[in-house]
Amino acid sequence: MLNQAGALINVYTDGSVLLAHGGVEMGQGLHTKMIQVASATLGIPVDRIHIDETGTNTVPNTSATAASTGSDLNGMAVKIACEKISKRLEPYKNEKGSTWNDWVLKAYSNRVSLSATGFYKSPGLGHDPDTDSDNSFFYYSYGASCSEVEIDCLTGDHSVIRTDIVMDVGSSLNPAIDIGQIEGAFIQGYGLYMLEDYKISPSGTLITKGPGNYKIPSVGNIPRQFNVSLLKDKPNTRAVYSSKAIGEPPLLLSISVFMATKSAIMSARYETGRRGYFRLDSPATADCIRMACQDEFTKQFPLSQEGTHSPWSVRL
Repeated sequence: MLNQAGALINVYTDGSVLLAHGGVEMGQGLHTKMIQVASATLGIPVDRIHIDETGTNTVPNTSATAASTGSDLNGMAVKIACEKISKRLEPYKNEKGSTWNDWVLKAYSNRVSLSATGFYKSPGLGHDPDTDSDNSFFYYSYGASCSEVEIDCLTGDHSVIRTDIVMDVGSSLNPAIDIGQIEGAFIQGYGLYMLEDYKISPSGTLITKGPGNYKIPSVGNIPRQFNVSLLKDKPNTRAVYSSKAIGEPPLLLSISVFMATKSAIMSARYETGRRGYFRLDSPATADCIRMACQDEFTKQFPLSQEGTHSPWSVRL
C-alpha cells in the first residue's frame, strides 16, 4: 500500500520550473536527486528547477519517506509528470534555433496546460491469490565489505584500520550522494554492532543515558582507510533511470567489523592455547572483547565463563 508516490510540476512563462513531490528531505539528498530527474527528463539545466516544500496541499496522501524508497517512488512520479509536460511541448520543438523558453511561451500562447501531476506505484507487489504467495520486494540491493581490525587484548579497545566497500546501486543518480549515504550507513551500523550497548536496570530504568553512558560512533571510529566504490555497468531497469535505492542497506555491511573483531579475538585465544567455539555478543563493546580474550587475568572473575555476556552487564 505504501509503495506509491505523487509529484506536481509547474512550468512558468519565464522558463522556470517549480517541482513538488511527496518525499521528505532529511539530509539524504532527495531534493537534489529529484531536481536531477526533472532536469534529465525535461532537458533543461538544474538551475531552472526549484523545489517546493513538501506538503499535502500540493501532493496529497504522501507515503512515509522510509525504507530507502524515497528516490525510487518520488523519482518515478517526477519523471512521469515531466514526461507529460515534454509531450505537450513537442509540437513547438520543431522550429530551428528555438529554446526551452520559446517552447514554453508558444505553448502558453496556444493555451496548453503547463502544469502536470505524476503518480507512480511499484508494480507487481502484494498478495497473489492464485498462488497464495506474497511479493514484498521490487528488487534486491547487494553489497560487499571487508574490514581490518586491531584489538588491544588488555583493555578491549579496538580500532578499524581499513574498510573496503563495493555497493551495487545500479546506475547511480548521484554518485557523490550515494557514496556519502554508504559511508553514513556503515558508520551507523558500526555503532549497532560494536558500541551501542543498551542497558536497562531490573526496575526498568534506562541506565545508558546520555553520551557518558551510551557510546555512539564518532570521528575517531571512522576507518583510517575508508574506500567506497560503486559497482559499474549494472543498471537496474526496475527503478528510475536504472538506479537503485541507497541509505539503509549498507548498514548491514558493518558486520564485517564485528566478524574481523571476532577473528582477532580468536587469534589472541590461540596464543593462550584456547581452541574451538566461543560466544561473542553484539555489540562487541570493550568489556566484551576484553573478557572474550580469556587469559590469566579474566580467570579471576567467576562470571567470566564461556557463553556469558560481560560481567559488567550481568551485575547490573
